[in-house]
Amino acid sequence: MTYAIISLGGKQYRVHEGERLLVDRLPYAENKTFHPAVLFSGGEGKPELGGKGVEVTAEVVEHVLGDKVRIGKYRAKSGYKRHNGFRAHLTQVEIAKIGKKQAQKKAEATEEKPKAAPKKPAARKPAAKKPAATRTTKAKADA
Repeated sequence: MTYAIISLGGKQYRVHEGERLLVDRLPYAENKTFHPAVLFSGGEGKPELGGKGVEVTAEVVEHVLGDKVRIGKYRAKSGYKRHNGFRAHLTQVEIAKIGKKQAQKKAEATEEKPKAAPKKPAARKPAAKKPAATRTTKAKADA
């Protein structure tokens, strides 16, 4: 069975095709696919360090909140009590495919690229600074 070790949110996960996992919140919208960084791939055939030639396709299933964690502080004999709570923001991800990188990316790169918008004219140079006004001395002002 093919597996890969991927990096998501600064953490590493060992994943198989069809597997669902909860990870820290990701910046992708629900039902969107993305390609996480592949650190290692193995299983069938020769294992590859760095995931060269291997691509993992993952889909964001939904964004959820984790279980509530209650935090309590207490100091004896002083009446000090504080309670706080925390719920982690998580994303549920499904691994759709683990496979070789497609030659399709190369084909897309060779296709005609859309023309870029015309460049704006260069900004004008700022006007030269005027010389500072000379001070008049008191003697000249009195004369």
